[in-house]
Amino acid sequence: MLMERKNINRGFKKLRVWQDAVYLYVLACEIFCNFPFELKKVAANSIDVAHSISRNISEGYCRRSLKEYLNYLNIALGSCGEFHSCCESFKLASQIADMEYENLDQLHYKVENGLLKLIESLQKKQAEGEWEDKLPSK
Repeated sequence: MLMERKNINRGFKKLRVWQDAVYLYVLACEIFCNFPFELKKVAANSIDVAHSISRNISEGYCRRSLKEYLNYLNIALGSCGEFHSCCESFKLASQIADMEYENLDQLHYKVENGLLKLIESLQKKQAEGEWEDKLPSK
């Protein structure tokens, strides 16, 4: 019998932006793992930066402080910029096909905008004092 594993610290899994960021990592793996040996280092770095986006969203979520959460979301946003730069470079160097670039860019754009909206929403809560930094009591 499988045990259902739910707790407040795993709530980030419900965030659409986190889910999309995980899919971006999967897509990056599918595309960049096919790079030739001499490009394995840049491929691995690009995969890692894609993975960094979802990891920072989840780590920030698991912090109880809104200030820390926003900090990690901004780090994730920085990783988004770095990932986009990788994809642009690969496209210009003809290291990825136009369709691969388009698929990466569409999903990246969705993740980036999702992060911007989440940050904006949390900043609004912060300004209005609508955030509780303590764990809820039962």
